Amino acid sequence: MSTGSTKTILVTGASGLLGRHLTRFLSASGYQVRALYHEHEPAAALKALPGVQWLECDLLDIYDVEAAMEDVYDVYHCAGIVSFDKRMHEKMLHFNAEGTANIVDQALTNNVHKLVHVSSIAALGRTTATKEITEEEEWEETGHNTAYGTAKYMGEMEVWRGIGEGLNAVIVNPGIILGAGNWAEGSAHLMQVAYDEFPFYTYGVTAWVGVQDVVTIMHMLMQSDIAAERFILSAGNYPYREIFTMMAHALNRKPPHIAAGEWMTNAVWRISAIKSAIVGGKPFITKENARNAQHHSNYNNKKILRFFPEYSYMPMEETIKDMARSFIQDL
Repeated sequence: MSTGSTKTILVTGASGLLGRHLTRFLSASGYQVRALYHEHEPAAALKALPGVQWLECDLLDIYDVEAAMEDVYDVYHCAGIVSFDKRMHEKMLHFNAEGTANIVDQALTNNVHKLVHVSSIAALGRTTATKEITEEEEWEETGHNTAYGTAKYMGEMEVWRGIGEGLNAVIVNPGIILGAGNWAEGSAHLMQVAYDEFPFYTYGVTAWVGVQDVVTIMHMLMQSDIAAERFILSAGNYPYREIFTMMAHALNRKPPHIAAGEWMTNAVWRISAIKSAIVGGKPFITKENARNAQHHSNYNNKKILRFFPEYSYMPMEETIKDMARSFIQDL
């Protein structure tokens, strides 16, 4: 049964991993969607979705943003640069903060009904402490934070500013999002790594969540009266080794079996940086990737379940099996 309406729903970053799944969901639910993209043009299958108007938009151009948000009722702000490449740090910091500021300002000007902003667990900061991290965590300027985390934090601050000025908004902080996407980049690329039987594993632990869970919860929040809150979205805290092992089993491949300590990951990112500098292209692993892969971070996902006690996350093994089926189909 359709749950949509004739009101226009805006999705920024609609050609990205989360954005494309959200846009498909909204289209299937009968909504009229204005889907924004910039550098990554949507595939033909996405362009053909019923009720979806695709629009190229530079969120750093206030005139582009003004045109894109004309007559918009609700906004899902998924756009953001994700990179752990040092060469992208300044661009990422600039875009994630200023692009969000432009969306917030126009939402206030247009009296948008509600905004759901996609942040990240990285915006909660990272310390050497072993305590469980909740939504109450305050950002601390430490050497353990990544540039990506700083960029997402800066974007969040623009949303909180908007809330202070009267914007009806809510923030989600997903863990690493897993789902079918561009297998050559982002978290979807982990499936390719597992398929290639990469033999090494690290000791890091972090929060993981399926893309369908993120889409569903974002829609639930948009339809609710909940505002001025942030929510960690996580199906659980898992070691990287366990995630890669589940992926390998889902693909019928050999799981990782060689432990890579800090000295090895440090050596690999340095070699990768040198190779990238000589032959060009993105480094296979960066200093921040290497550090993340060894870090233990445990995130508490109980808050969203207090607001929606009937909700249950899809088991991570099922998310990965669905992801693997899509990967094999695309081979």
